[in-house]
Amino acid sequence: MQARHVSRYRDPQEPEILYMKTPTKRFRTLSACAAVLFVAACGASGTDFLNQAAEILPNRSSVSAETRAMYDTMQDGDIEVPAIPDEYLSEDKKRQIVDYRTDQPPGTIIVDPYARRLYHVKDGGTAMRYAVAVGAAGYGFSGTARMAYVRDWPGWTPTQNMIRQEPEKFEQYAAGLEGGLDNPLGARALYLYRNGKDTFYRIHGTPSPWTIGNQASSGCIRMFNQDVIHLASQVRNGAKVVVLTEQQSGQGSTEEADPGA
Repeated sequence: MQARHVSRYRDPQEPEILYMKTPTKRFRTLSACAAVLFVAACGASGTDFLNQAAEILPNRSSVSAETRAMYDTMQDGDIEVPAIPDEYLSEDKKRQIVDYRTDQPPGTIIVDPYARRLYHVKDGGTAMRYAVAVGAAGYGFSGTARMAYVRDWPGWTPTQNMIRQEPEKFEQYAAGLEGGLDNPLGARALYLYRNGKDTFYRIHGTPSPWTIGNQASSGCIRMFNQDVIHLASQVRNGAKVVVLTEQQSGQGSTEEADPGA
């Protein structure tokens, strides 16, 4: 089967099916910086211009080669997952092993929507930490559930309530949207159940990497596609999932992360 190649993620300024309506502040800042530099170049020498550029533009060298490799282009079946652009990465956002104090057993997934973190509990008082984005639905559930199953490149269908409230946006997808790089659920979706019933709470990938680490307009808990692929490969059906309340936010975590993880 021939791989589907995509050279980049969709531009933040293009309309999004489910999520943010505007690009991130950082993206807007980059555009403003480019305009300032263009004007500055008209009246500056080459050396002066480079000095001004160094002062205005963000320092992208702060992302290590290891982090860049972690989020590089990857092949996933017949789909080529694009690399995450440097401007959406940081050493804080990369997945990494951190100290984490919890009574939950290894293998448990702990979601902290208010800190925009997800922890996969490991042995020895540690956890794999992932950065996430949180949509409105991400705050609508708390407590304990079970990860019933995972779907690779899942399809997505808007609810009847979504279609009723915003028909101009969602009615065209009433029959469903097949899985792929443009699907709001991204590369994987983890489906959470409680007492045998679907909670409609999802942990999933995203075609909008600039949202990670931020609050989004819609959706549940989303991750970089590279991260949700990694998480899905580490968990088993039936895994315990704990979603923290605002009052519980930050419990168990520490500020220090292992930079070499």
